[in-house]
Amino acid sequence: MAAYIHERPDWPHFRWSDTALVGSLASVRLRQGRLIGRLQALGFRQQEEAVLATLTEDVLKSSEIEGERLDKAQVRSSIARRLGLEAAAVLPADRNVEGVVEMMLDATQRFRDELSAARLFGWHASLFPAGRSGLSRIRTGAWRDETSGATQVVSGAYGREKVHFEAPAAGRLDDEMRAFLRWFNTATGIDPLIKAGLAHLWFVTIHPLDDGNGRIARAIADMSLARSENSAQRFYSMSAQIRLERSEYYDMLETTQKGDLDITPWLAWFLACLDRAFDGAETTLSAVLQKADFWKRHAAANINTRQRDMLNRLLDGFEGKLTSGKWARIEKCSPDTALRDIQGLIDQDILAKDDGGGRSTSYALA
Repeated sequence: MAAYIHERPDWPHFRWSDTALVGSLASVRLRQGRLIGRLQALGFRQQEEAVLATLTEDVLKSSEIEGERLDKAQVRSSIARRLGLEAAAVLPADRNVEGVVEMMLDATQRFRDELSAARLFGWHASLFPAGRSGLSRIRTGAWRDETSGATQVVSGAYGREKVHFEAPAAGRLDDEMRAFLRWFNTATGIDPLIKAGLAHLWFVTIHPLDDGNGRIARAIADMSLARSENSAQRFYSMSAQIRLERSEYYDMLETTQKGDLDITPWLAWFLACLDRAFDGAETTLSAVLQKADFWKRHAAANINTRQRDMLNRLLDGFEGKLTSGKWARIEKCSPDTALRDIQGLIDQDILAKDDGGGRSTSYALA
């Protein structure tokens, strides 16, 4: 008896119930259209802010799903620089940050272009520029082989591992990926939102690469979602919502991969997760509007370049407490200059001291 769907004789002939999904699909489509309409009604600068915030969150959360934490400021700066959204986006980024950003922007900004093996290999090389995942050397520019045995997804302590999934044998990958790419690049008549969920599942089940399959599967889904809107502007993050529901995400994948080719439950979960992702977009929209209102209210304030940069960091979600020491390090100035900058904003009722004093003194927006 087949343990996984890719071992079934009818693989990869997926099936689902349109009747079971029609209500969810219509609801998600309606919310998607309304959200895009609201955001496109914003001013150009506010649209840029929303796109930048969304793409930053997408990159951060897709990596967090795999247990990797990236520096938010570096991610934001890298995206802004590549899209020309901020002239001041000059913060240098680590090569691994640049690689994840390269992949995500290629998927979402060039969503109309054909997805090919060469393009996937490029994404993989961007994710692993040194050809290593942690301490392990991995293959880039090629599908995985079975030098180290079967490819499995496992959890648990050494000696008590639980196998959640075993990928198709490496000898099948050329045929498997040829079939997947032919399907993905062909107009099939499937609703684009259904296609995004199916593409995600299909790719991660084939598991064609040594590492990074989850991140690339989510990039493929984002590419399909961009096609569904015929727009490179991203106003919501599916990866951010999946990060919030990571346990359910992995449970649903495992259940589906150990089931039959009826993937209605997976698609229902995918659509519901997408619907919840729109809630996150509402939060992003609120933050963008608050930021615009802040700068409108303080348009006449006496604010220098360092102060403007730090205020934008606070508005974008500064991690931790803002102290004079952090100010000096980030803005590359002396402690005395940092204190003068901070006091100047306090005097204008823009910043305020938090509770506490001495070395623990921290500051927040008034």
